[in-house]
Amino acid sequence: MSAVIHAQIPGSGQLALASGDPQRVLVFGAAGPVTLAGFLAQAQHLAGSLPEACHVVHLGEDRHRFLLGFCAAAMRGQVALLPPSGAPGTVTVILQAHAAGGAYSLDAEAISRSMREHPQAPPAVPTVEEAALAAVGYTSGSTGRPQAHAKTWAAFATGTVQNLAALADLWGGEQPQIVATVPPQHMYGMELSVLLPLLGGAAVHAGRPLMPADVALALQQARAPRLLVTTPVHLRALLQSGVALPPLAGIVSATAPLPRELAAEAEARWHTELREVFGSTETCVIARRRTAREEAWTLLPGVRLAPQPDRTLVQAAHLPQPVLLADLVELQADGRFHLRGRQADLLEIAGKRASLGDLTRRLLAVPGVEDGVVLQLDACRGDGIGRIAALAVAPGLAAPAIIDALRGSVDPVFLPRRLRLLPGLPRNATGKLCREELLALLEGAGPARSSAVPEAGGDAP
Repeated sequence: MSAVIHAQIPGSGQLALASGDPQRVLVFGAAGPVTLAGFLAQAQHLAGSLPEACHVVHLGEDRHRFLLGFCAAAMRGQVALLPPSGAPGTVTVILQAHAAGGAYSLDAEAISRSMREHPQAPPAVPTVEEAALAAVGYTSGSTGRPQAHAKTWAAFATGTVQNLAALADLWGGEQPQIVATVPPQHMYGMELSVLLPLLGGAAVHAGRPLMPADVALALQQARAPRLLVTTPVHLRALLQSGVALPPLAGIVSATAPLPRELAAEAEARWHTELREVFGSTETCVIARRRTAREEAWTLLPGVRLAPQPDRTLVQAAHLPQPVLLADLVELQADGRFHLRGRQADLLEIAGKRASLGDLTRRLLAVPGVEDGVVLQLDACRGDGIGRIAALAVAPGLAAPAIIDALRGSVDPVFLPRRLRLLPGLPRNATGKLCREELLALLEGAGPARSSAVPEAGGDAP
């Protein structure tokens, strides 16, 4: 599938807002298929009712409505603002940051009207300037204040070419139909459930199914080849539910580390290949691997890494300038690489080293642990070393049993001194965890079963 290449108009500096045959399916779901031509008619109708402004916040998670709002705003030359959450305070901060040029939140009812009241004659495919801003993706940032990352249409187009190169062999020459459990505001969701349908020729399910039964229904509404775009959290829930899924061309996972055991279980259950992709809001997707069989990552075309003492410099065709990632990597002779955690996640205690990411993976590998995280508390002792703690979801298991299981793979100095059992972890829409919320839970804010485990050679709390 090379539709995105044809969406670029040579020598014009213009890019078609959508690619492919006007009669191809762009959106599908319970209400039936929507062709590209029909969708563009809806978007044009909506564009005519949008207010004058430079920026628009897109909050809806219904994929059809998000696509309509995104494209209608693009037709008006408006830049999409993608918040890390729909929390009113977060949205207000983002709107205020762009108030000088005019910014608003798109009304869901206005989008719904455009779906009902649009002209029958489809318009010509609109174009956008390649160098123009398409979107500003926001992350929560280390301080909790949203951090902005601007993306041009040229970057989105090039990134879509790269993603096709990384994934298209899963579905061959046919049009894939995508079901995504991730929000379109997240850059991973934007790349694979918005841009891949618009610029890469795929079709996408209209909604955002989350519960296992809803995911299964959405996949049943798709025709083959089916691609599931999801996260480790949603994968684990699907597997634990035992829900039956129709044949899949492939599964893509991102947003959080994917345990090898989970990837292997998913491949065995659904007889398909699972590819994990790696990236960030700053870089978009830059690498992939088949986690069930591979430890090393393969870079996408046009991407180069340059390890730094405490970070990694990323250079890529879709990036206007190199980006520094907090992740540490180890390059192989064949160009692939291994992730070695982040500088902030590296631990050194009693001359020994470990990483919080690796400790978390070992916790998740304990049979019966459904979810969990290992963290280091702020230092409160004279040696400046914060103690290791953990939170876990493990119905039917006691904390000492989990610690005993960890002893076989974790050095005693890195065993969690405190392990609290919870009915669930407070993950956001993409499966990420907030450190402040975890610390509050560790201290007993919320219903849970708790256990304290003495450190090797240390005092009981």
